[in-house]
Amino acid sequence: MENNSLYNDTYTTQTTVDDATVAAITGLFFFIYILIAIASYVVTAIFLGKIFKKAGLASWPAWVPIYNFWKALEIGGQQGFWSILSVVPYVNIVSAVFMYISMYHIGLKLGKSGAFVVLGIFLPIVWVIWLAVDKSVWNDSLGKRSLATGPVPNPTPNA
Repeated sequence: MENNSLYNDTYTTQTTVDDATVAAITGLFFFIYILIAIASYVVTAIFLGKIFKKAGLASWPAWVPIYNFWKALEIGGQQGFWSILSVVPYVNIVSAVFMYISMYHIGLKLGKSGAFVVLGIFLPIVWVIWLAVDKSVWNDSLGKRSLATGPVPNPTPNA
Protein backbone atom coordinates (compact mmCIF):
# COMPACT_ATOMS: atom_id res chain seq x y z
CA MET A 1 0.00 0.00 0.00
CA GLU A 2 1.08 3.45 -0.77
CA ASN A 3 1.35 6.09 1.92
CA ASN A 4 -0.73 9.18 1.12
CA SER A 5 0.44 11.28 4.06
CA LEU A 6 2.09 13.81 1.74
CA TYR A 7 -1.20 14.31 -0.07
CA ASN A 8 -3.14 14.74 3.17
CA ASP A 9 -0.61 17.16 4.67
CA THR A 10 -0.43 19.30 1.56
CA TYR A 11 -4.13 19.82 0.86
CA THR A 12 -5.68 20.01 4.29
CA THR A 13 -5.48 23.15 6.30
CA GLN A 14 -7.03 23.96 9.55
CA THR A 15 -7.97 27.47 10.57
CA THR A 16 -9.30 28.46 13.90
CA VAL A 17 -11.15 31.60 14.77
CA ASP A 18 -11.56 32.41 18.41
CA ASP A 19 -14.97 33.04 19.90
CA ALA A 20 -14.23 36.70 20.63
CA THR A 21 -13.64 37.43 16.94
CA VAL A 22 -16.87 35.70 15.94
CA ALA A 23 -18.78 37.63 18.61
CA ALA A 24 -17.25 40.94 17.50
CA ILE A 25 -18.12 40.36 13.84
CA THR A 26 -21.64 39.24 14.71
CA GLY A 27 -22.10 42.27 16.97
CA LEU A 28 -20.87 44.60 14.24
CA PHE A 29 -23.33 43.19 11.71
CA PHE A 30 -26.16 43.45 14.25
CA PHE A 31 -25.22 47.06 15.05
CA ILE A 32 -25.14 48.01 11.35
CA TYR A 33 -28.50 46.31 10.82
CA ILE A 34 -30.05 48.24 13.71
CA LEU A 35 -28.64 51.55 12.40
CA ILE A 36 -30.06 50.91 8.93
CA ALA A 37 -33.45 49.94 10.38
CA ILE A 38 -33.63 53.09 12.52
CA ALA A 39 -32.52 55.31 9.63
CA SER A 40 -35.09 53.83 7.26
CA TYR A 41 -37.84 54.22 9.89
CA VAL A 42 -36.95 57.89 10.46
CA VAL A 43 -36.80 58.65 6.73
CA THR A 44 -40.10 56.86 6.13
CA ALA A 45 -41.80 58.68 9.01
CA ILE A 46 -40.61 62.09 7.83
CA PHE A 47 -41.86 61.62 4.29
CA LEU A 48 -45.02 59.73 5.22
CA GLY A 49 -45.88 62.71 7.43
CA LYS A 50 -45.60 64.94 4.37
CA ILE A 51 -47.98 62.67 2.47
CA PHE A 52 -50.40 62.84 5.41
CA LYS A 53 -50.25 66.64 5.24
CA LYS A 54 -51.03 66.53 1.52
CA ALA A 55 -54.03 64.35 2.37
CA GLY A 56 -55.25 66.89 4.92
CA LEU A 57 -54.24 65.00 8.05
CA ALA A 58 -51.83 65.80 10.84
CA SER A 59 -48.32 64.50 10.28
CA TRP A 60 -47.65 63.13 13.80
CA PRO A 61 -49.28 59.70 13.16
CA ALA A 62 -46.44 58.93 10.76
CA TRP A 63 -44.15 58.50 13.79
CA VAL A 64 -46.35 55.99 15.64
CA PRO A 65 -45.69 52.35 14.69
CA ILE A 66 -48.71 50.43 13.36
CA TYR A 67 -50.88 53.57 13.61
CA ASN A 68 -48.94 55.06 10.68
CA PHE A 69 -49.94 52.08 8.54
CA TRP A 70 -53.50 52.38 9.86
CA LYS A 71 -53.69 55.97 8.57
CA ALA A 72 -51.92 55.10 5.30
CA LEU A 73 -54.47 52.35 4.70
CA GLU A 74 -57.31 54.74 5.48
CA ILE A 75 -56.18 57.51 3.13
CA GLY A 76 -55.91 54.84 0.46
CA GLY A 77 -59.53 53.82 1.04
CA GLN A 78 -58.86 50.57 2.95
CA GLN A 79 -59.85 49.53 6.47
CA GLY A 80 -57.17 50.46 8.99
CA PHE A 81 -57.49 47.29 11.08
CA TRP A 82 -55.32 45.50 8.53
CA SER A 83 -52.34 47.26 10.07
CA ILE A 84 -52.91 45.42 13.36
CA LEU A 85 -53.33 42.14 11.54
CA SER A 86 -50.00 42.68 9.79
CA VAL A 87 -48.23 41.27 12.86
CA VAL A 88 -50.16 37.97 12.66
CA PRO A 89 -48.30 35.28 10.70
CA TYR A 90 -49.90 34.33 7.36
CA VAL A 91 -52.55 37.03 7.78
CA ASN A 92 -49.79 39.57 7.18
CA ILE A 93 -49.72 38.48 3.53
CA VAL A 94 -53.35 39.56 3.13
CA SER A 95 -52.54 42.74 5.04
CA ALA A 96 -49.70 43.49 2.61
CA VAL A 97 -52.07 43.06 -0.34
CA PHE A 98 -54.44 45.62 1.18
CA MET A 99 -51.49 47.96 1.77
CA TYR A 100 -50.52 47.66 -1.90
CA ILE A 101 -54.10 48.46 -2.91
CA SER A 102 -53.95 51.48 -0.62
CA MET A 103 -50.63 52.55 -2.15
CA TYR A 104 -52.24 52.30 -5.58
CA HIS A 105 -55.07 54.65 -4.54
CA ILE A 106 -52.70 57.06 -2.79
CA GLY A 107 -50.68 57.27 -5.99
CA LEU A 108 -53.83 57.94 -8.02
CA LYS A 109 -54.89 60.69 -5.61
CA LEU A 110 -51.50 62.33 -6.05
CA GLY A 111 -51.75 62.23 -9.85
CA LYS A 112 -49.58 59.18 -10.54
CA SER A 113 -50.43 56.41 -12.97
CA GLY A 114 -51.54 53.01 -11.76
CA ALA A 115 -48.16 51.50 -12.66
CA PHE A 116 -46.52 53.74 -10.05
CA VAL A 117 -47.53 51.22 -7.39
CA VAL A 118 -44.84 48.85 -8.70
CA LEU A 119 -42.26 51.25 -7.27
CA GLY A 120 -44.12 51.13 -3.96
CA ILE A 121 -44.07 47.36 -3.90
CA PHE A 122 -40.38 46.87 -4.67
CA LEU A 123 -38.85 50.11 -3.30
CA PRO A 124 -41.33 51.51 -0.76
CA ILE A 125 -38.92 54.04 0.73
CA VAL A 126 -38.32 55.54 -2.73
CA TRP A 127 -42.08 55.57 -3.33
CA VAL A 128 -42.74 57.47 -0.11
CA ILE A 129 -39.97 59.99 -0.75
CA TRP A 130 -41.06 60.58 -4.34
CA LEU A 131 -44.71 61.21 -3.40
CA ALA A 132 -43.74 63.45 -0.50
CA VAL A 133 -41.35 65.75 -2.34
CA ASP A 134 -42.98 66.15 -5.73
CA LYS A 135 -45.35 69.03 -6.39
CA SER A 136 -48.45 66.88 -6.71
CA VAL A 137 -51.64 67.99 -5.00
CA TRP A 138 -53.99 65.63 -3.17
CA ASN A 139 -57.24 65.01 -5.05
CA ASP A 140 -59.54 62.80 -2.99
CA SER A 141 -61.96 62.42 -5.90
CA LEU A 142 -59.41 60.22 -7.70
CA GLY A 143 -59.04 56.63 -6.54
CA LYS A 144 -61.07 55.12 -3.75
CA ARG A 145 -62.58 57.51 -1.20
CA SER A 146 -60.39 58.13 1.84
CA LEU A 147 -61.63 56.66 5.12
CA ALA A 148 -59.38 58.92 7.20
CA THR A 149 -61.00 61.79 9.02
CA GLY A 150 -59.78 64.91 10.65
CA PRO A 151 -58.36 68.09 9.20
CA VAL A 152 -54.86 69.37 9.80
CA PRO A 153 -54.90 71.47 12.98
CA ASN A 154 -54.61 75.18 12.17
CA PRO A 155 -51.53 76.56 13.99
CA THR A 156 -52.74 80.17 13.72
CA PRO A 157 -55.93 81.03 15.58
CA ASN A 158 -58.61 83.01 13.80
CA ALA A 159 -58.52 86.60 14.99
